[in-house]
Amino acid sequence: MTSSGMSLDAANVMSTSLEGILYGFSILMFMCTIWALTYKCRLRDVNRPITVVAILLFVMSTAHIVVDIIRAEDGLVKYRDTFPSGPAAYFGDFTLKTYATKHALYLLQTLLADGVLIYRCYVVWHSIWVIVVPSVLWCGVAVTGVFANYSISQTSGSEDIFAKALAQWITAFFPLTLATNLSSSGLLAYRIWMIQHDISTVHAMKSTMMPIVRVLIDAAVLYSAVLITLLICFLCSNNGELILLDMAMPIMSITFYMVLIRIVINRKMTYLSTIPGGKIGEMEQGTLRSLEVHICELRPMTAPQSMQ
Repeated sequence: MTSSGMSLDAANVMSTSLEGILYGFSILMFMCTIWALTYKCRLRDVNRPITVVAILLFVMSTAHIVVDIIRAEDGLVKYRDTFPSGPAAYFGDFTLKTYATKHALYLLQTLLADGVLIYRCYVVWHSIWVIVVPSVLWCGVAVTGVFANYSISQTSGSEDIFAKALAQWITAFFPLTLATNLSSSGLLAYRIWMIQHDISTVHAMKSTMMPIVRVLIDAAVLYSAVLITLLICFLCSNNGELILLDMAMPIMSITFYMVLIRIVINRKMTYLSTIPGGKIGEMEQGTLRSLEVHICELRPMTAPQSMQ
């Protein structure tokens, strides 16, 4: 099937530019995340698994944009006059190692981000049965993603990404990714809302957990909007899907960082607003602790010496 929309070289320029803008914002979010993970924490109290995940997301996003910059330089400058049929043909050549590398990085980051989201659901619900459906969907994402990348690596440079042999795996990959994200985010947000509702019912005090629900929903909506638009572009054989695919890399990192930072802020606010012996603070701290995305064991502030 012949692609439509802008040319591949123009799409590459736009995708690299937009990815660079979002990547710059993700660097800021990553710095805030690392600060939140380490601020006023002893080394042994830092949540190492979450720190490793945050670093891996940053590393993969960085590697992806580096590969895109290399491809842009090669296609538009280095091989502009020597590659057969020019830059547009260069960016459509699946046999290039850089093409396979960038798509492998996208698959790895997708699996990591969705896997962490499913793990959060398991920790908050304390039940393996709740994550059965998201886990099955995650396995489907892994299978279709691997086969899609393998099929691309086995094609000749003359084939189109929208060819039926390739499209069947790609069109299965994006809906499965979307379903995994929505189901996991929905379960996580619903569980936190249930706990907040129980707290509000028992105690006539305002809970500080609803901002977490709102951020979870915002993150899910943002990422889902990208996936839906990307899938529509692909089904329409529009080269705009290349732009959205590159933009999805930093967006995945940004959504992870924004949720983590919001939870950290809430945990600190809950400690500061806790009345000694109060049940609200204890219940909320237990919930935030069970998310396994907190930073270190914060302690209530002691009264100044002048007040004792």
